[in-house]
Amino acid sequence: MKPKNMLLHSAIASLLALGIAQAAAGADDANSKEKCYGIAKAGQNDCGTARHSCAGKATRDNAPDEWKYVPKGTCEKMGGKASPGGGDSGKAPKYHAY
Repeated sequence: MKPKNMLLHSAIASLLALGIAQAAAGADDANSKEKCYGIAKAGQNDCGTARHSCAGKATRDNAPDEWKYVPKGTCEKMGGKASPGGGDSGKAPKYHAY
């Protein structure tokens, strides 16, 4: 094999290995965190709700439908709820409008 082709193949293999390593690290990170409802400060939530569709759009502190990702097992210690209404249905918990 020519040195030029060998260098190209090495570069491609390195990029593929780097991509696989990053995907594996991302999977570990997602498994070590959980949603914690009711602890997000205004403008510091991690995702949308029924009232808005973007992160960082919370309008008040500690709203029951706003959430942040926290390390697993720390939500209750922070004063939040790990799931809305007892099970994580993917929907925001019901509450009265403010």
